[in-house]
Amino acid sequence: MGLFVNGHSVLEIVLVTLVVSLTLIPVAKKVANHIGAIDMPNERKIHKKPMPRLGGLAIYGAFLIGYILYGSITTQMISILIGSFIIFLVGVFDDIRPIKARYKFLVQIIASLIVVIYGQVYFSEITFLGLHLEFNKLISYGLSTFFIVAISNAINLIDGLDGLASGISSIYFFTIAIIAYVLNKMGGLDIILTLIMLGSTLGFLVNNFPPAKIFMGDSGSLFLGFMISIIALLGFKGATLTSLIIPITILAIPIFDTVLAIFRRLLKGENIGAPDKEHFHHQLLKLKFSPKVSIIIIYMINMIFSAISIFFVIGDNKEAIVLYLLVLLLLLFVILKTDILYEHKKDKKK
Repeated sequence: MGLFVNGHSVLEIVLVTLVVSLTLIPVAKKVANHIGAIDMPNERKIHKKPMPRLGGLAIYGAFLIGYILYGSITTQMISILIGSFIIFLVGVFDDIRPIKARYKFLVQIIASLIVVIYGQVYFSEITFLGLHLEFNKLISYGLSTFFIVAISNAINLIDGLDGLASGISSIYFFTIAIIAYVLNKMGGLDIILTLIMLGSTLGFLVNNFPPAKIFMGDSGSLFLGFMISIIALLGFKGATLTSLIIPITILAIPIFDTVLAIFRRLLKGENIGAPDKEHFHHQLLKLKFSPKVSIIIIYMINMIFSAISIFFVIGDNKEAIVLYLLVLLLLLFVILKTDILYEHKKDKKK
């Protein structure tokens, strides 16, 4: 097809990082077993046997190799390397022995601020549903930091089924790449990182799709969420993402799930960081769908949002927004029919 980014074939970038990720999976398993990064089954979890959960090592390692081969040294990239290493490292420690949520949250803020302030990766204006808002630098820093931390935790929270977080992330990276191609914006740092992350995540997904042979752990899910948000912010600067509506809708499922999880825990008087078994994927399991079918359903919903996002870029924005709203209303209707916010009375009697 002749698609190139900064002199490198798109297919080459994706395939090389995919192969590196696949190659690092056995290494990640051995390291996980050696340092005790094992996910043990319990009443809240779905898997029935101990599972190595350091798959993030394969994703992060492939990302680094991809950067060495295809990236360039800039202040922005240095800030991303520092921030992502901090995020990955705290994830590794959490995979070995759980860290309190407030400490992880603090580290996420520090890593985000490094990228936002040192790397100057932030958005200073937002176009959303016909509104155009501009912010001063201080507010831009705050909003961008919040955005990075929020998306990082959204991907972390959705990582509850084999192949779920890695699949959703892959769909996101693939969609951004298509949008960049449509807009003829294939030369920016955001697209290089998008292609590197796509290959790295797909390589891991091969071993994570049900039945999973390894979990990504927090080292993977926090890193993926961090990179997804960084790529979105870089996209705003490079005009790949012409509106806030694009990244939000591509990530509709994890964002919806995170918001509802916060409300659910507040309604119950629980800590918003407390784990539970009421996420959207859990609700599909309650409806007697198998784990594999549940994941495919979520993939399909995500793909619909991604397709509308592409249409938003190349078609009529008003028509795309109508489609967005219709799908969102349908999703909200389905969600409210479940126990995702509260337990139905029949469940409480059990």
